[in-house]
Amino acid sequence: MASSPGHPEHPERRAIPDDRTALDDGRPLVLDRRTGPFGEVVLRRHGELLQIIANGCFLMDTSDGRSERLLVRAASGSLTTPAPRLLIGGLGVGFSLNEAVAEPRWGRITVLEREPAIIDWHRSGPLSDVSGDALTDPRVELVENDLLAHLLETGAGARARYDALCLDVDNGPDWTVTEDNEGLYSPAGLAACRAALAPGGTLVVWSAQPSETFPDILRDAGFDDVRTEEVPVARGVPDVLFLASHHLASQGA
Repeated sequence: MASSPGHPEHPERRAIPDDRTALDDGRPLVLDRRTGPFGEVVLRRHGELLQIIANGCFLMDTSDGRSERLLVRAASGSLTTPAPRLLIGGLGVGFSLNEAVAEPRWGRITVLEREPAIIDWHRSGPLSDVSGDALTDPRVELVENDLLAHLLETGAGARARYDALCLDVDNGPDWTVTEDNEGLYSPAGLAACRAALAPGGTLVVWSAQPSETFPDILRDAGFDDVRTEEVPVARGVPDVLFLASHHLASQGA
């Protein structure tokens, strides 16, 4: 659940104003502030942009969305399965979900979001203007749950396997907003990802910055064809997508 403005060099990482009235100095306007199961989450408006902040850290806004859309397109382009089953980890501002719904080839689209506030903002709040009718698409299932917990349930056979996992739940493997998200990028977390994928499936992980070590961690976890795609941003380092496959040959590994 992140985008390039969350990089440490971005000037928006600063104290969040409490004033909910119109501000004359150009500062963002807080629309909602809640304490959720993983700390504080804030929705604010800055000009025409909507922004999400978690525990004081800028996560994402509605300014671009290219890399979040590419997250889903990259997964789709790597699959030959008819009506593939997609899991999107992190609802965010809705760019990845919109991209998935616009593609008719997806058979089932499951979206995992652990923050109740973000779900509310999409269902009946300001972010409903971004996600539009995507949540009412008959292929879409919105699940309020921690992603890693859901993947562990999937691996244990509680749910059908997925053909693609598109994960955008933090700023990436080398810079997590909450400590518990580190488990997703650990060997155990990646093993859960691999177990949740059908043979021939694809994992795509979004990151706000490159990582020298994460591709090797993916390979050590049993993934094949590990590669990266960089998406240039207006300033700072590029967004990065890590792509990896779970081939038939590695099914029993």
